[in-house]
Amino acid sequence: MAGTTEHRWRVLRRLAGRHAGFFTTRQVLRTGCEQRVRAALADGSVTRSGVGMLRLAQWRPGPLDEYAMWAAWFDGAAVVSYQSAAELHGLGRLRPRFLHLSVSAGRPPVTPRLVLTRRKLAGAATESAGSFLVTTPARTVLDLAETEIAQSALDEVVADAIAIHRCAVDEIRWGGEQLAPRAAGRMRRALLAH
Repeated sequence: MAGTTEHRWRVLRRLAGRHAGFFTTRQVLRTGCEQRVRAALADGSVTRSGVGMLRLAQWRPGPLDEYAMWAAWFDGAAVVSYQSAAELHGLGRLRPRFLHLSVSAGRPPVTPRLVLTRRKLAGAATESAGSFLVTTPARTVLDLAETEIAQSALDEVVADAIAIHRCAVDEIRWGGEQLAPRAAGRMRRALLAH
């Protein structure tokens, strides 16, 4: 990357700022900031967050850090989805044991914590949660209809989405009609249970 050392450092800090201070060693190499990051690790202004992951120390820990960290890992090409998105939106009581991400590109990390789905989502299917993207409530409900969660769990997710005004009944009905027959049937049953 061209530019002065200070310019490259500003670029890296700007990248990290998109994801709550997290950045990857790949981004360090791309920006040419290896020496600056080594010095920052030594003085404590940068900390290690995991294999290949670093964070600007000025960022305070927060409850959504894990989501931001994985968004940084995938250079912003990851979207929190499925059960994890439902939890973030307050839909149902799925209590996911794993973090579910939809990713369009990037090398998956070696961790049992993530469940990755390779797909590219249209911009209308996602929304910003600050330092990461999450599927919209409607997309989340539709995605869950296509999974193996119990019908009673799907019923609860749909009821919550409607009750807290995260989705309109017509929006869910129309979206459900676009799904494969099995998922469309599950969605119809969930709406009838509502």
